[in-house]
Amino acid sequence: MPRALVALSLILTLAACDSRLNPMTWFGGDREERVRVVETEVDPADPRPLVAEVAALSVEGTSSGAILRATGIVPTQGYWQADLVPAGREDGTLIFEFRAAPPLTQQPQGAPATREIVAATALGRGDLEGVRTILVIGQANRRSVSRR
Repeated sequence: MPRALVALSLILTLAACDSRLNPMTWFGGDREERVRVVETEVDPADPRPLVAEVAALSVEGTSSGAILRATGIVPTQGYWQADLVPAGREDGTLIFEFRAAPPLTQQPQGAPATREIVAATALGRGDLEGVRTILVIGQANRRSVSRR
């Protein structure tokens, strides 16, 4: 019984603090880097273009890993089928491309708030093993979150 209380106390203490050992605080705020991505060839399996800009990025811890969520801004209203497409892993960085299908008919541009689109993906513990940074790429910028 005393061992169980010590273990429970340790778990609750870690959960309450902002520690590197607490998996809920592994990824901090996002950072933006302005780049210009020019897609030279279209993948026939996924012809959706990159979103114009990645506006926000967050990682929320779960009991089985994490949920990666990105908000993008597209050129006009009506974009759909948004996804964070895995693009590789390099030097402890998990890379995703933020893609969305354009509208089938001409749509108004509208205010930026009406052109926001959100995509999320679940990452298991195995996906996060050895990962220090998660990077999401759009046409005009890329955003990243890193472990604290």
